[in-house]
Amino acid sequence: MQHIHKLETADIQQPDVLDLSVFHRIDINLYPLFIAVYEQQSISKAAQILSISQSAASHALQRLRNLLNDELFLRSGHKMLPSAYSEQIYPVIQHALTQIQAMSLAPKSFVPNMLQRIKIAVHDEVEPIIFPKIVQHFQQLNVDVQFHSIKLDRKTVIADLIAQQVDFFIDLEQNFGEKINAHTLVQDHFMVCSQHPIMDAQTYFKLQHIGVSSRRTGVLIEDIFLKREQLSRQIFLRCQHYSTALQILEQQPNAVLTIPQHVLVHLKVAKTLNIYAAPFDFPRMNLDLFWLKDTQHNARLHFLRSEIIKIFA
Repeated sequence: MQHIHKLETADIQQPDVLDLSVFHRIDINLYPLFIAVYEQQSISKAAQILSISQSAASHALQRLRNLLNDELFLRSGHKMLPSAYSEQIYPVIQHALTQIQAMSLAPKSFVPNMLQRIKIAVHDEVEPIIFPKIVQHFQQLNVDVQFHSIKLDRKTVIADLIAQQVDFFIDLEQNFGEKINAHTLVQDHFMVCSQHPIMDAQTYFKLQHIGVSSRRTGVLIEDIFLKREQLSRQIFLRCQHYSTALQILEQQPNAVLTIPQHVLVHLKVAKTLNIYAAPFDFPRMNLDLFWLKDTQHNARLHFLRSEIIKIFA
């Protein structure tokens, strides 16, 4: 549709290259007339559909014939039958006009069947808590959507949001700056796992501790609280994953692991391990949904955000 010379079959099948410089010579209004005449096999019926006079339709058709350098339609009795070239270009023009119509009549608000993908950055320990519920919820909406769980990198996640590499990220409650909004999805609290048959404050500090963090260095959340209470514990091992910590705990009768409850329920716990409530009133951990404040009124992101918040309400 973008060429003013006669298209060969190969030309139509090849990807179009948009040349804006030729559009001043193209009257887009001529192409609905072409479709109408093609489908009705009549200039007068086409004119009625387009709400124009038969004379105007005849003049417009002549302009299109000159533009495309083809007769386009040949009279046979009372019918206007398409030329071989019209047969060739009809599907191309119909598709192009359908796309223009869809764009022009697109709803102003976002609806679920417009969804294509959801991209959320999340820590891999948090993924089992969050993603199965998100996938289940959106599949129940009967939308054809791709789900992308992307490893959370706190150093780059704000840039990823700005570059639209991710729609949201989910992380522990914290201040990421004034450009970021947040909403709490899950409130979690600590449990304690150990082979030891009893668990109280005295036992807790007597045992050796396994700490879990994806960071190379830095104080763990539990230790921030204990330090505030002027308490400390002995960490003999620091690893990246709670699943690893639970396996090591099976080998260590005098060790203990402090673990968020929502993480624990998604992991395999050996029968030799006991699960206790934490012997201290550790602060709750909030898992928050974070998004760019500038996208607050983006219809697609607003829909996604409200649905995700609904899941964990």
